Amino acid sequence: AALAESGKKVMIVGCDPKADSTRLILHAKAQNTIMQMAADAGSVEDLELEDVLKTGFGDVKCVESGGPEPGVGCAGRGVITAINFLEEEGAYEDDLDFVFYDVLGDVVCGGFAMPIRENKA
Repeated sequence: AALAESGKKVMIVGCDPKADSTRLILHAKAQNTIMQMAADAGSVEDLELEDVLKTGFGDVKCVESGGPEPGVGCAGRGVITAINFLEEEGAYEDDLDFVFYDVLGDVVCGGFAMPIRENKA
């Protein structure tokens, strides 16, 4: 918030299946996640950037990747899918000064190591 107030363009990418990284900035309980909306729509290719990217306090761009329920599947795969979608839809081309990734601290199934191996972080 402080960076946005100082005129910087900021995006927060929540990479936790709980999807609670952007709640305070958006003044909302929870944001729909890329993975949840892709499941509802049929696939991630059926989504539009405007469906998942919200603007919060100080014009901070907010998006949540989402992921599987705890103990089911690999959150790292959901993060890679979400980041690929954001890249393909041009989310990173908005002259952003900072992009923050709120990631899991665990290493289950590689955790955030999977996106790092894919050169996504």
